[in-house]
Amino acid sequence: MNIFKAIGQSTLWRTIVAVSWSFLGIRKSSEFKEDTARITPLHILIVGVVACFLFVAMLIVVVNMVVAK
Repeated sequence: MNIFKAIGQSTLWRTIVAVSWSFLGIRKSSEFKEDTARITPLHILIVGVVACFLFVAMLIVVVNMVVAK
């Protein structure tokens, strides 16, 4: 079952999933081809920048928690 068919081909969700898999470095060739047809570079840029900020914020919180103990 493809999750994108179940949620109605949401472009935002598809972009989030694509960027998440890209952060991990895991991506199927067939899904990459589908994403390039549906996702715009602006969507990828925005979601990627937000994901980077969230990742850095999470690292800062974890480091502060470790250093505080």
